Amino acid sequence: MPAIHLLPDLLISQIAAGEVVERPASALKELLENSLDAGATEIRVQLEQGGAQLIRVADNGVGIAAAQLQLALARHATSKIASLDDLERVASLGFRGEALASIAAVARVCLASRAHDAEHGFEVQADGNAPAAPQPAALSSGTRIEVRELYFNTPARRKFLKKEGTEYGHCDEAFRRIALARADVAFSLQHNGRVQHHLRVQTPAERIAALLGNDFAAAALLINESAAGLSLTGMSALPAYSRASRDAQYFFVNGRFVRDKLIAHALRQAYSDVLHHERHSAYCLFLTLDPALVDVNVHPAKTEVRFRDGRAIHQFIYHALNKALAGRGGDNPAAQAQLATSMPTRHDARPVFAPSHQAPMPLGVAQPAAYYDLMMRDAPLPQTAVADVPHTELHPMGYALAQLHGVYILAQNNAGLVLVDMHAAHERVVYEKLKVALDDKTVASQPLLIPAAFQADALDVAAAEEHAIALREIGFEIVPLSPTSLAVRAVPRLLQSADPAQLARDVLRELREWGASRVLTERRNELLGTLACHGAVRANRQLSLPEMNALLREMETTARANQCNHGRPTWFQISLAELDKMFMRGK
Repeated sequence: MPAIHLLPDLLISQIAAGEVVERPASALKELLENSLDAGATEIRVQLEQGGAQLIRVADNGVGIAAAQLQLALARHATSKIASLDDLERVASLGFRGEALASIAAVARVCLASRAHDAEHGFEVQADGNAPAAPQPAALSSGTRIEVRELYFNTPARRKFLKKEGTEYGHCDEAFRRIALARADVAFSLQHNGRVQHHLRVQTPAERIAALLGNDFAAAALLINESAAGLSLTGMSALPAYSRASRDAQYFFVNGRFVRDKLIAHALRQAYSDVLHHERHSAYCLFLTLDPALVDVNVHPAKTEVRFRDGRAIHQFIYHALNKALAGRGGDNPAAQAQLATSMPTRHDARPVFAPSHQAPMPLGVAQPAAYYDLMMRDAPLPQTAVADVPHTELHPMGYALAQLHGVYILAQNNAGLVLVDMHAAHERVVYEKLKVALDDKTVASQPLLIPAAFQADALDVAAAEEHAIALREIGFEIVPLSPTSLAVRAVPRLLQSADPAQLARDVLRELREWGASRVLTERRNELLGTLACHGAVRANRQLSLPEMNALLREMETTARANQCNHGRPTWFQISLAELDKMFMRGK
């Protein structure tokens, strides 16, 4: 067996580089964090060949004294912590004292700096060995570091680098994360001599829009919540902006981009009631808390954290997002309507007006005093109208004008035209009412005049008998007629218009697969979502104007009414300005 021996410092640094410098983007991240820790207000980045050939980062930070340049490239050398107490409440982005040494062990590095109070700048160079003595360098202020030929002395590692475009993509993502975290700092990025980003000092919202796009910003809710020393700010997109991947998910803890399972779970839960399970939410959020309450010394890459009170963090994030998505973050329905005016609109539909005689719908009625605005005074009003004109500012969803193809409701509000997907909107209304009723144990049951009988297999018959109490709790009465058939005698009153046999099959399937306790707890929302879909008004159902208005009023008082249970939008606003533009008015 070989004798135990100490590893040479260079090999130790090269081993450490495997964790710290996984690829060019990892090195870029560390260098950018050093610039921010140095108090830079302007950072310029230049890359060549995806960062594999060159990474140059120049900043206007405080700089490094000439006598400390060599020490800056040494292992475990840092100015950011000095004791265990410092480590337990890290406020800087860097603190381990590993990054520069690891980079210098696997690349040709030139570190130049000029401290603010120094007359001249100096630089040191290293190419996998100990850095040479400092030499004079032309530099106005701050620090400039060049990393050339990454992994030149570890060819096996260099072979694992991907194509130039791929490596640049990772560098661009690292740059975006840093730039999103510090809107108060100006950044620029060049790749192979071409400018890719040029970001001035901005507000956080402007920086988010600049890097994530105006479409994201237009579809996002502003988040600003504080409680018990915790603060959550940023922007979180409405479910209609959901993505097929997690490419638009940015979360920062005290300015540090993190990937944390606890945080991810809280965010998924906040969106779970409004987002289809195969889609991913989009957000850029910033959590601020006392550094002593979070441990950032978990992994050399520093993208993982641990919280002292994870449960409190989870609940705070969940409730902050849930509140915003439920519409309460906008303070009132009018704020939600204003937000929706910036959402994408469709202008390709041709109106077809609904007949005047229609079947009743279990929504109640909500008729305005008159259907038309002041400009329609000279036109004959419907018989149900009275002299007063409705005040649409009190009802941001406006008042119904007609149905379109039996699918959409057309309504008029102060801003212009509102288009509502009546099934999606009613589905959300029914779903939220079912949730409240089940939580309050007040699910009203509607006996059927004629029980609905249907064929069932033995397992469904057994489930109906075994879970009779749970079924009654959610408003159902389902009894066996024979070993192969069941009868539905009562359904939840909110679902009385749905097909009772189909409702029964869905409920029994859930009970068979998950059991009553799980169906009424962790699987509750999935079940109620399915039932609400069956209970919502179907396409091609002709509604009367009072029924349409009743639905609009329900939407204004229903949480999360901007999207259905699957995350699709329930309504869009087309402003008068957009309509004028379509018809070239004023030209």
